[in-house]
Order: sequence, then C-alpha cells, then structure tokens
Amino acid sequence: MRRIGLAVVLALSLASPLLIGAQQAAKVWRVGILVVANPRLYDGFVDELRKFGYVDGQNLALEFRNAEGKYERLPTLAAELVHARVDVILAAGGESSLRAARQATTTIPVVIVAIDYDPLALRYVASLARPGGNVTGVFLQQIELTTKRMELLKATLPNLTRVAILGDASAADQFKAAKAAARSLGFRVQFLESRNPPDDFRGAFATAVKDHAGAVFVVTTAVLFRERAQIAQLALNNRLPAIFAFREFADAGGLMSYGANLGELVRRAAPFVDKILKGTKPADLPVEQPTKFELVINLKTAKALGLTIPQSILVRADELIQ
Repeated sequence: MRRIGLAVVLALSLASPLLIGAQQAAKVWRVGILVVANPRLYDGFVDELRKFGYVDGQNLALEFRNAEGKYERLPTLAAELVHARVDVILAAGGESSLRAARQATTTIPVVIVAIDYDPLALRYVASLARPGGNVTGVFLQQIELTTKRMELLKATLPNLTRVAILGDASAADQFKAAKAAARSLGFRVQFLESRNPPDDFRGAFATAVKDHAGAVFVVTTAVLFRERAQIAQLALNNRLPAIFAFREFADAGGLMSYGANLGELVRRAAPFVDKILKGTKPADLPVEQPTKFELVINLKTAKALGLTIPQSILVRADELIQ
C-alpha cells in the first residue's frame, strides 16, 4: 500500500507542471479596440501583438468596436467592451475614444494612441513618467507640432497672408493652437469648422476661396484622416496649398505633411498591451512620445498648383513624391 501511495504522489508531482502549463496555455486574453474610424490602421497593432506570441483565435480574442465616425456611439461601444470582460482596452485616435473608455471603466487598463489631444493637460495621466490610474500609452505632441507646420507654410509660401484652418468639433485644442501659431507669424486666420463631415467639405473649401485664403492648414481628427483623399482633391481643385499632419495625406495628393509615422505610433501600443497582460500595472508604464518626425512633399501636386517649392524646404524633406 505504501508503495502504491508513493507512486501516486510521484505521478501527481510529475503531472503538476504539465497541468499548470496546460492551464496557462489555455488562457485566452481579451483585448478591446475602440476607434472612431479607420479600422485598417490597427492591422499593424495586431501584427505587432503576434510578435509577442499573441495570435487571434488561439490565445487572443479581439473585441473590435468602430464608431464609423459617429462620436456619439463611443460611450455605448466602450460599455460593450467592459461587458465583454476585456483584459485591456486600446483607445486610439481622438480624445473622445479615451473619454468614453474612462467613463465606462476606471479599473480595466486603457492603452492610448493619443494623436490629437494632450492626455497630460487633460489630466488623464498624472505625469508622463508615472501615469498613475489605469491609462498609459503613446502620445504624439500634436499641439506642439502645430507651430512647426505653420512655419513650413510660411517658408514655402513667403507671400502668404491668410490661412484657412479646417477641422471638426473634436479638434478645439488644435484650432486654438493653430490660431495662435498663425497669428504669431503674421497670418490672418479663417476657421472652416466641419459640422457635418464629409458632406460639408466642398462648401468649406468654397468659403476659403471666397474669403481669399492663400492656404489651408488641416488639423488632425479621425474623420478628416478617413476623408483624406477627398480633402486633398478639394484643395487641389480649389488651387489651395494645404499642409497636413501625416504622410498619408501627401500620398493621397496633399501638398505636404509634417509629423510622426502614424502606423508606427499604432504599432508602439502593442508592447504596452503585452506588458500589461504579463502583470505590469499601467500606472507604472511611462507614456512614450515619438522623437522622429518626417516632412513629405508631393511635387506632383506642387506642379499642378503652379508652385515652386524653395530649395531650403526641399533639402529638409524626408521624401519627395514625384
């Protein structure tokens, strides 16, 4: 009997690590993704998660919620993610997605890709080094880049006197920063607030032409990014040089862009999710900021507008689209 007992104990002791390993392997992490628009942007995030060993349909279950440009849907979609018992939420893009996530939960970790607001100024994080609470992630200092873009407009168009600023209601902070930057450079400012995008873009550009704007400064929002091809084409049709935050606008036909690589920003959220799933608290994960910015100029568009880009600007460009 004693021999049988020892054999059973030995068998169980040998089996225990296997049982524990099987239990760990069976764990399926649930990651919620809450976005205003542009769902394909987050393919890179999912690809990056795969590098950390997370495979959708195996040990990862993705709960994707896309507001399709309708900001008022975000609170309901965030509540759905909480109800789905996700382990972490990626609240990417505009401040509205983070606000909805924070209203839905103060306990589930939230990873941000903040591209059109300042999470520190809005007190979503206590500091960049020690965020505190349940929010951390990547923060593009969009407001600070506003002045740089205005300076690029002035250097490109030395005779420019009047700038139209295009955005929507979610970009109040950017409007304010763009106005201050424009006036510091001696520009008169005209606001083109889109209240019903994309249907009123055509009217906004017609207003800019009527009021003799010499260029358009396009702020960053999820909806404007989604409609970048239409905006770039309207700027060209109305013979208005335009500057944007992301190279995707220049690729779509916009004159020039200056900012961080958007795809890389989204991918940078994956390491945060990995660390959180492995037990690190978001409060202990410093918020990251990009340090590399790129200037992209579409020379084909410049030619169509009859513009000669100064050599001093051309030599600073990271890429020239022919």
